[in-house]
Amino acid sequence: MSAQETVALVLAQAPVPPQDPGGQGEDFGKSSPLGLVLLIVFAIAVVFLIRSMTKHLKKLPVVFDEEKANAAAPAHVKRAEAEAAKRAEDSEATETPEPEETPSKPSRAKTD
Repeated sequence: MSAQETVALVLAQAPVPPQDPGGQGEDFGKSSPLGLVLLIVFAIAVVFLIRSMTKHLKKLPVVFDEEKANAAAPAHVKRAEAEAAKRAEDSEATETPEPEETPSKPSRAKTD
């Protein structure tokens, strides 16, 4: 027998079935009472989370008003916004105007 025939015979043999067929023993598919308890606990947690979320959403206004939002903002936020606006104004004042760009190729008018 040649080496190729031996390899072909070895590869053609049916594999031996394992002793444990992939975790499908006698307890496969059965759940314990602990699984039921966990499922109920998760369902109760979801109900409480939904209730909390709806309470918070009811507190939100239907339309957001800029003036009311600015009035309710904390002082440090207002200071930060004022400083940012001041820096923007300063940077605009110190910028030199850039010359207008000229096209690199002259445009040719179509004459008919």
